[in-house]
Amino acid sequence: MKDTPFIYGSTVSNRSFTNREADIAKLQSNLLSGINTTIISPRRWGKSSLVEKVINNIANNEKNIRCVIIDLFSVSNEEEFLEIFAREVIKASSTKWQEWMNSGKDFFHKLIPKLSIGIDPATDFSLSFDWVELKKNSDEVLNLPETIAQKKGVKFIICLDEFQNLAPFRDFLSFEKKLRASWQRHKLVTYCLFGSKRHMMADIFNNPAKPFYRFGDIMILQKIETEKWIRYICKGFEDTGKQIDEETAGIIPRLMKNHSWYIQQLAHYTWNVTQNTATTTEIKAALKELLNANIPLYQNETEGISYTQLNLLKAVAKGETQFTSAAVMQKYLLGTPRNVSKNKSLLINNDIIHEVNNRFEFVDPAFELWFKKQFFNQSFSIEQS
Repeated sequence: MKDTPFIYGSTVSNRSFTNREADIAKLQSNLLSGINTTIISPRRWGKSSLVEKVINNIANNEKNIRCVIIDLFSVSNEEEFLEIFAREVIKASSTKWQEWMNSGKDFFHKLIPKLSIGIDPATDFSLSFDWVELKKNSDEVLNLPETIAQKKGVKFIICLDEFQNLAPFRDFLSFEKKLRASWQRHKLVTYCLFGSKRHMMADIFNNPAKPFYRFGDIMILQKIETEKWIRYICKGFEDTGKQIDEETAGIIPRLMKNHSWYIQQLAHYTWNVTQNTATTTEIKAALKELLNANIPLYQNETEGISYTQLNLLKAVAKGETQFTSAAVMQKYLLGTPRNVSKNKSLLINNDIIHEVNNRFEFVDPAFELWFKKQFFNQSFSIEQS
């Protein structure tokens, strides 16, 4: 049996990566030109896949550039960040683990790292510091890629995923200032910072009062166009010995409002239930499977918000725009105009809704379909998508 041509749940930088030619070209040009770049978009729109695609291109073609991608999702404090940052920079600096072990005396003067290597150096290389000394001499770690680049005659590209996860750190503003003070002086290191919580990222990089204001170029990732998705879906079916016509394939991105993650997921489920040729029957079955698979997530989403926030979501689902009008507030029991304003901000900041063309809509298109079915018993017509 052939492997599915549609991948979700992990980055898709190679076989399943689709389109974004302009984004690839811009990001690659920025990073090769030494322009620090911030990428902002909602969750699951393809930021990580885009960065991985570009970094793979650079690593395969630019032998004098060392590339590092660090996921900050599980980092909980400044000391953890500094240790992970140092470890990954050292690993990227050389293909020889013997050189990693010498890095303590080669690249640090005030700090003394504890280094160890297990059976597999690629996965069992660890680094730690005395945290008291690390706090006092964090600049040695923050400047580590520039120090190595100067000594080895190379350049670094450092990519930090979920960068906004640093914001809850204790005394983050002070740490943020240290990061900016060190990184803005680097001549041989370029930074790519990206994250999925748009409002936190925007506050870090677009707020004139914050240290990272105007740190570099900001890329606001957009959705991939429907026509490109249609070609991608049709080719995926064709390459694996199945068929789907363009009109039928077009239902998938329209249902999922061109949301990258959900298009891949719905296309996979459709492909999986298709014997030879996909029709609306297969898409209906696939959509039911997709919604059922996400029920626990959606239930948790609705159970985790207040009564008035839930009512505001109902108003959004029904296409209301004048949330503070007396009629809408009374119909949906939204409370006072102040309640509406507060709840709208909370739902936006939690990436549950966003504004598109002066109207609010769900960020997650599958959640919207489930929500309408759950609270209004409203089924979506595949044929009218």
